[in-house]
Amino acid sequence: MESIWLEYAWALLILIGLEGLLSADNALVLAVIAKHLPEDQKKKAINYGIIMAFVFRFVALFAISFIANVWQIQAIGAAYLLYLGLKHIIKARFGKKNENIREDVKKDAAGKGFWPTVGKIALADLAFAIDSILAAVALALGLPDSPLGNFGGMDGGQFIVVLLGGIAGLVLIKFAATWFVKLLAQRPALETTAYAIVAWVGVKLAVITLAHEDIGVLDHHFPHSTGWTLVFYGVLIAIALLGWFAPSNKKQSQADLP
Repeated sequence: MESIWLEYAWALLILIGLEGLLSADNALVLAVIAKHLPEDQKKKAINYGIIMAFVFRFVALFAISFIANVWQIQAIGAAYLLYLGLKHIIKARFGKKNENIREDVKKDAAGKGFWPTVGKIALADLAFAIDSILAAVALALGLPDSPLGNFGGMDGGQFIVVLLGGIAGLVLIKFAATWFVKLLAQRPALETTAYAIVAWVGVKLAVITLAHEDIGVLDHHFPHSTGWTLVFYGVLIAIALLGWFAPSNKKQSQADLP
């Protein structure tokens, strides 16, 4: 039983770290959306927007708990995570990364009032949440069943991991994004590393899909096997170490931090 909870704790730790890295860019975009507001309204708009996003994210979490084990949803989620991760990696390697994205957001937000800006921040964060929720579900579905019963279509322990991951994402955007932005400035390869991990989590969800009882390409117990678990976490750690020790050759601007 202790080994099960250790695996749950490890998955949650990975998810929080991934949320932190992804929250850095999210916080920058939110800051740009609110940049045109007076100083006394700027932080208030971001806080209100995050509160609204908190409600939206909880609705999304409870909805996905009832459909997480539908293989069609798993397949779509796996394809999306692979697309998202590989797109960023290819763009970082061969293209101009995030070119003018903040300028486009700023032009679109300029001239808008307080509450439209709050709504824009909430919708932006909800869009960011789709990526993290799917990644959290992919990680959680690969965990062994817990003794906590079921919630919707998910094991109760797996749902708690997804729930805590979603809460962590909002908390990190609000309180820890500045630290992660500084970390990315020192080690810019970590952003690409985060998306490489997203793509690898997409592979994990694809394996879960192929092992679904209605598909049967892989053995139903394979996603929970010791061999696959060791391979998954071994590759994940290797990706993280490569990103951490990659040489730093560029700096990320912090001018738009809230």
